[in-house]
Amino acid sequence: MTSQQIRKAFLDFFESKQHAIVPSAPMVVKNDPTLMFTNAGMNQFKDIFLGNLAAENTRIADTQKCLRVSGKHNDLEEVGHDTYHHTMFEMLGNWSFGDYFKKEAIAWAWEFLTEKMGIARENIYVTVFGGDKKDGLEADLEAKNFWKEHIDGERIIFGSKKDNFWEMGDTGPCGPCSEIHVDIRSSEEKARVKGIELVNHDHPQVIEIWNLVFMQFNRRADGSLAELPAKHVDTGMGFERLCMVMQGKQSNYDTDVFTPIIKAIADKAGIAYGSQPKADIAMRVIADHVRAVSFAIADGQLPSNNKAGYVIRRILRRAVRYGYTFLNLKEPFIYEIADTLEKQMGSAFPELVHEKKLISKVMQEEESAFLKTLENGIKHLAALTQKITGDTINGEDAFVLYDTYGFPLDLTELILREQGLKVDLAGFEKAMQQQKARSREDANVETGDWTVLREGNHSVFVGYDSSIADVQIMKYRKIVKKDSTFYQLVFDKTPFYAEMGGQVGDSGTLEDTVTGEKIKIIDTQKENELAVHLASELPANVNAFFVARIDLHARRRTEAHHSATHLMHLALRSVLGNHVEQKGSLVNSDMLRFDFSHFQKMTAEEIRKVEKKVNGYIRANFLLEEWRNMPVDEAKAKGAIALFNEKYGNRVRVVKFGDSIELCGGTHAHSTGNIGFFKILSESAIAAGIRRIEAVAGEAAEQYVYGISDTLRNAKEILKTPDLEAGLRKLSEQASLMKKQIEVATKEKVIDRLEKILSMIKDDLIVVNRVEAPEIMRAICTELRKKMPDGIFIAYGIFEGKAALHLMVGDNRVKQGLNAGNAVKEVAPLISGGGGGQPFYAMITGTNPNGLEVAVEKVKEIVKN
Repeated sequence: MTSQQIRKAFLDFFESKQHAIVPSAPMVVKNDPTLMFTNAGMNQFKDIFLGNLAAENTRIADTQKCLRVSGKHNDLEEVGHDTYHHTMFEMLGNWSFGDYFKKEAIAWAWEFLTEKMGIARENIYVTVFGGDKKDGLEADLEAKNFWKEHIDGERIIFGSKKDNFWEMGDTGPCGPCSEIHVDIRSSEEKARVKGIELVNHDHPQVIEIWNLVFMQFNRRADGSLAELPAKHVDTGMGFERLCMVMQGKQSNYDTDVFTPIIKAIADKAGIAYGSQPKADIAMRVIADHVRAVSFAIADGQLPSNNKAGYVIRRILRRAVRYGYTFLNLKEPFIYEIADTLEKQMGSAFPELVHEKKLISKVMQEEESAFLKTLENGIKHLAALTQKITGDTINGEDAFVLYDTYGFPLDLTELILREQGLKVDLAGFEKAMQQQKARSREDANVETGDWTVLREGNHSVFVGYDSSIADVQIMKYRKIVKKDSTFYQLVFDKTPFYAEMGGQVGDSGTLEDTVTGEKIKIIDTQKENELAVHLASELPANVNAFFVARIDLHARRRTEAHHSATHLMHLALRSVLGNHVEQKGSLVNSDMLRFDFSHFQKMTAEEIRKVEKKVNGYIRANFLLEEWRNMPVDEAKAKGAIALFNEKYGNRVRVVKFGDSIELCGGTHAHSTGNIGFFKILSESAIAAGIRRIEAVAGEAAEQYVYGISDTLRNAKEILKTPDLEAGLRKLSEQASLMKKQIEVATKEKVIDRLEKILSMIKDDLIVVNRVEAPEIMRAICTELRKKMPDGIFIAYGIFEGKAALHLMVGDNRVKQGLNAGNAVKEVAPLISGGGGGQPFYAMITGTNPNGLEVAVEKVKEIVKN
């Protein structure tokens, strides 16, 4: 069976069991502060398991794209080196929300694997939970007995809590699980060692392919377990591993999930897969990573230096490094491999087709930039090798190469080995651990347990209609970050908008209705479908009745920016074309930021057209029309714009201003006239094919205009003219004339100094205890270079209060290996300074004039050797 057939067979099977087949959620997680990427099939159903959301279907199945590179599931460094680790992978899964339980889950898993897939029964082993004394849990005999209806009891293994008890986190739904393992070894190997002895021992051919989780408990904050009122099933099967079993392969990379991609890489490199072990690893790394990066970009996550964007950049750079080092691919190529992925998986994941052009352009740009960084790193490493006196590169220097230039340690070692050199590994590891410790300290947040005051998890948002509400605290917890203490509060209802969809969370106050005590709400975030309010202190009486008030002034400014964003989106599509799609946004009280797809810089004329259209929509004073609970298909039929990589529920909120109609959960101005005025501040590129506009609206736009007006008035006063343009032209003409005069004076001074300097030459060496402005010294050295091909010129002294040293090296001496830049860098610490330059001319400045004489003598020694 092909991989496409296997995927379809799984979904068809569970559809026949009355499961609703749902699309994969985006791999990039946007509204869950605890996750950057979907790392398991259950992530999109997390709120159902937590009881924060009702299930629309009690039986569901899907194939979910997942990414595991950090945290608990850090598989990145294993990828490519073995047969089964991946960054991006598909998780086939079926779920029951309070519907069927162990009996059906086990029976259907067995039926699918043995009857639909035809896997030999004698190759299957299963594990069940063996109990845990600490939790007071008996062995899961119920699951074992259901399994015995299908498989011999000797193939059922009791597992530990570590392997066979699944928990969502420190608290929350959890329960025993049952893993299904398949032995794909040869008959000879099976005869030598029984498969049951290799289960859960990391054997590459005795592998877990399916995990059936039976969520029947709730882990409380005190560590105790309580039975859940409704029991759930959560199963996950590794698609790539199933394909390996079904296609009779010994490696996931030998299945048709990967072989077309590996062939494209091999063809590009001109190296047959299977001919060179290191090249094979590189091809597997690239094949895996092109999948991860392509899906991330398709889901809206561009490479960057922060959070999820940094993870994607790191994955792509790892692929580039392997291609560069082991396949001799020195030009961008991975973006071309993405075409093969799109042809192979585009039918199952249409986002790859829809975002094909964007994926290619972003990858190509990222590859080009990183290849330049690699080249700079190689040059930096070459400079380091010239400085060392022994055969070992300092570990800290090697770490700078790794951290700044993206050089993996093995690449540094490879280059050095060719020169008979090595790295101080202990020093490198020490620098690495120091950085990790700094990162942990920066990211460390101590989060306490929730203190529950009232049962119930649903925090009703009333902020569309009101800026104030009578509330009670449902639960709270303490968090500590960098020695600062905060409290997170959940109310029964709230007027505070929780950050989502690019709109920042509200701030405001919480006031005790009896005592009048008032505390500040600093921010509001969304966590597991709950609005979580951040406060710097806890109310004295957490059980009191409170009045929650948002900062209405900040909200109105934010609303103006959010509504202006919708109008600008409409205007951009009108001016540039319907290819414009939103790729990201931020709206707060100060400004709006809007990222969109467009493959060239906007002209000044286009920017002005967009501004005029938006301000025209504002003057038209379109009233806000909204539908808060519209079926998503009806909303799309109505023409509402939806983000392609966003996952929506069956019912959505629709916001309309005139011809602008979008799916949106944010807060807005009541009419476009309330926005007032709109002005674009900047338009720039943030990635290949992605532009960014920053703009202001309403009161923020008014403040911007006032600022511009004040600047113009001040400029007129400085120039002493009411005609600013005429004044600037006159100033420019005066500056040009002055520049020419300075150039003439400089030339005359250089000629005068040059004659005097040349008269001082002795043994091709001139030392002068006098310095001029840097541009004059540079001109002098340039002229001396022409006249002294074998000469050395050193000038030193004090200029503008700083010690300065200039060095010129004649061309013939440069050819012999003397480098002015390296020489001055070596003596720079003597004057507590720094600098550099080129092989033929360099300069340094410093704060220690007393070290000048010593520095000059040291330079003399260097140039003599």
